[in-house]
Amino acid sequence: MSWIFVLFLMLFCHIIDDYYLQGLLAQMKQKAWWDKQTENSLYKNDYKMALTIHSISWAFMIMLPLAAKLQFDCGLVYVYLLLGNATVHGIVDDLKANKLKINLVQDQMIHIIQVFVTWVLTRITGIL
Repeated sequence: MSWIFVLFLMLFCHIIDDYYLQGLLAQMKQKAWWDKQTENSLYKNDYKMALTIHSISWAFMIMLPLAAKLQFDCGLVYVYLLLGNATVHGIVDDLKANKLKINLVQDQMIHIIQVFVTWVLTRITGIL
């Protein structure tokens, strides 16, 4: 698999996970959605779990083409990139869905930059 195809596949996986696979998590990662479901304070932080699950799913999905390129022999750099991407994705989605500080266009541009930076880092660190 060529390195440029890996980049395109990472972008495609971003689209698949952030739009098609997210499903109910799109609502559940919003604190406002939980507030509408119940007044029970037991659930006041459940949106954080949904946000975390989606962020991990997204990071795993965009890193899957890299894992395939590495024939699933992934090292520590791969793990750091995966965790870093999940963290950034969660922060960005929280800024959009809960803090209402950024819009969808800004959210998506940041995620696309994440994909590109991840791809570049894998090229300059030599793991691809």
